[in-house]
This record gives sequence, C-alpha cells and structure tokens, in this order.
Amino acid sequence: MSQTSTERLRDYLAQLPPQAQALLMREFERAIERGEDVAVANFVLEQLRKVVRGAEDDDEARPRSDDPARLLFQPLEPFLVESNFPIRPGQIRRTSLSPIWQWLGRDGAADATRAFEASLAEIRRSGSNAGLEAAARKFQAAAAEAIAKISTPVPGVDTQRALSRIGAPNVVEDLLSIGAVLQTREALDALGSRLPSQLRSFGDSQMASVTSALNLPSLQTPQLLPFAISVIMQRLVAPWQIIRLAIKMAASDDEVRVAATPYGIAVSIALHDLSFLAACLRTDIRRGQLDNVGEQLKSLHDSARGLRTELDLRHDSAWGRQLASIRADISNSLQSEIDSVPGRVRRILRQRADKDIGSAPKVDAVEVEETAALIDFVAVCRTYASELAINEVTLRTYSDLQHYVERSTESLVQSLRGGDTKSRSYRQMQVKAAIRFCEVLFGHDYASLMSRAAENAVVVERKAPRAG
Repeated sequence: MSQTSTERLRDYLAQLPPQAQALLMREFERAIERGEDVAVANFVLEQLRKVVRGAEDDDEARPRSDDPARLLFQPLEPFLVESNFPIRPGQIRRTSLSPIWQWLGRDGAADATRAFEASLAEIRRSGSNAGLEAAARKFQAAAAEAIAKISTPVPGVDTQRALSRIGAPNVVEDLLSIGAVLQTREALDALGSRLPSQLRSFGDSQMASVTSALNLPSLQTPQLLPFAISVIMQRLVAPWQIIRLAIKMAASDDEVRVAATPYGIAVSIALHDLSFLAACLRTDIRRGQLDNVGEQLKSLHDSARGLRTELDLRHDSAWGRQLASIRADISNSLQSEIDSVPGRVRRILRQRADKDIGSAPKVDAVEVEETAALIDFVAVCRTYASELAINEVTLRTYSDLQHYVERSTESLVQSLRGGDTKSRSYRQMQVKAAIRFCEVLFGHDYASLMSRAAENAVVVERKAPRAG
C-alpha cells in the first residue's frame, strides 16, 4: 500500500471506539493463528497496534501498560472463548477473567496487585518498557500461587465456600486452568516457539517434531496437556488431524488403546470441536447466513471422515455414539433446509392466470437472491452429501430443481408473447427470477441464452399489433 493509503487506514482505525479496536485486534490475531490472509492480517494488525499504542514505529511501540488485567492474562489469549457453547479441556471462558481479577485485587493477591500497578505507573512515567515483562511475569507467578493456595484443601478450612466467593461455578472451574497456564507459561511459550507457524499436513515428520517439542514434564500433566494440544491445533490447517498424535502415542488406531493413553483427550477435543462446528452451521442456516456454508461443510465433511476412517471406532462406544450423534444432527439440520428449497422456488415461478396476477404479490428481488443462495447451498451440499448422510435428499432435490426450473423458465418465456400489459410485467419479473436460478443451476451460458429468448419474446409481442 502507498503511504497515503496507509495513513488513510490508520486514520480509520483511530476513529474506531476502543472496544471495536480490541475486538478487531483479537480477530486479526486469530486469523494469523489460523493461517488466513496472513500478509493482510499482519499489515492491518501492525497499523492497529500503532494506533492503540500511540507509536509510529514497531521498535518504539509499547505494549499496553495501562491495563494490568490484560497484561496478567496475556498468556491465556490463545485459549479464551467467548461463545455460549460449552467449553472443552484446553479452553477458558473470557467472562471468567473479570471476577478472578477482582478477587486477586481484593483477597487473593492484594499486595502483589498493588505492587504491579505501582510498577506499571512507574514504567509509564519513565517512557520506557524496561522492566515491564519482568514485572508481568512476577505478578503472574504471584497470581498462580494465590490460585494454587485457595484451591488446595486445608484441614479445617471450607475450600468450596472460599472458592464460591470468587464467582459462579463456571468461574471456579476456569480458575484452576488459569492458575495452571500462568504457572507454566514458559513451557507453553517454548512449545509454541518450536512449532512451525503452519502445519498443512500432519504427517510422520511433523509429528516427530511436535512430540519432541512436547517432551516437557510440565506439559504432560492432565491439567496442562489439553492446553498444549490446543497450541498444536492452532497451527494445524485441519485441526481434526490432532487425533493422529493420539494414534501415534498409542501405536494403534484402536479406540480402546487410544483412550487408555493421556493423549486420548485429543480425540475428545476433536469431537467437541466437530460438535461446535455443527452448532455454528445450524445457527447460520437458521439465520439465513449462507455465505460461508461451503467452507463450513468442507470442514465438517473432512473432520467427520477423518475421525471415522483414521480411528477404529466402535458403534456402541462413547466416542462412536458421539460421532454418530453429531453426524445425525448435521444431517437433520441440512435436510430440513434442503427440503424447503423447492417450495420457495415454486412460490416465485408458479404460473398464474391473468385474472389472478392483479392480486398477486410482486416478485421480491431480495427473496429471489435468498432463494438463489439456497439453490447454491443445495449444490454445495451435493459435494459432501455422502459423508454427512444427506446423499439421497440432496440428489433428489437438486434433480427436481433442475427439471422444474428448466420447464418453468421455458414456459414463462413463452407466456411473454401474450397477455395484457399488467400480466406481462409480472411475468417479466418471474422470468428474471427464473434466469437467476438458471445461472446457479446450469451456468452463465444457459442463463444468457434464456435471457436472449425472453428479450426476443417481448420484441415479437410488441411487433404483432403493428403487423395487424
């Protein structure tokens, strides 16, 4: 980008509210972690950081030292989730951070909190970042110690009652994970630094380097292993492939042997994430948001097929039943939407008698585009129909749509040759909708052919009275 374009981008980012800037920064950071549009994301993120930090050069840019809570919880960022969907091992609710911060400042580590805030104030006055990282690490260690202390049962002390003062059960559940991550942040950082930025195919050579990086005792505990696995998954282009690590560690694809190892948690995590993807798809379909449905279906298809083919799952096992339930849920969500498409097409293209057209509603352009998107949705479903258990309904519906739209378009074009002006205007709107559907079903060339046929039909009708 030119300097002028960069300045315009920076001016735009500076006009955003602080909350919008923070949200945008998180989204670009996550895009980089997923390997999506890395060059663009890095550039925009660089400019956004300069705006937020008030610096003009990366080397001079200061981390946000005016937010002690953010600095304390910074190691947790890769594991934070904000949705209402149940969390899995290796995840922490962002909503839990505020009550835990308040508890640390009030009871858990009040002296350490005040000392940290005083250090930040001194750093701001000095205009230098010297000592910021050391102060943050010291406070993180103090917070981890406070969490371990309140979580450890002590004779004569009601531990559960003490924990309940921190927050709701969800907060208490996250408290232990937060303490564990803060306590071992160096090990997690070391793991991340040894992994490639992106793992496109999780084959034997990649797994060898990953297992070597994982070979730290602090990462092998039941509390920390899910977070280490989450770090690895964030580098995988296909996160479901994390099950290959569990299979390698068990030296078998038999689910019983895999589940018997600590790395069996990787399979549970992959199944949870598949369930989350299915829930997101269901929500998007319900809201009519089909822009990303192709990518979602591909992820669901690849994940379900990978779990089913690379693991020897029994139908009556917990993992087997869970995968079957997820596939059934996906199938039901897709089938109900697929079944609705022919009816929507027929409502728009149905031939009406001239006497009924006066009272007929206008052909809504928005509804036409929504219906075209749904036809495209059915077409995309065909690609992944077999694995998602929608093969029969998808093939039948798509074939019915092709036959109905083809016949209706030809019939509507012919109808333009007759009828009064009012009915012809309505049928022209129907023809326009039919041609839009033809473009989705048969391609641009066929749609152009029917468009020319419709234009010729109108011209012939206009000439006929003059010839008489």
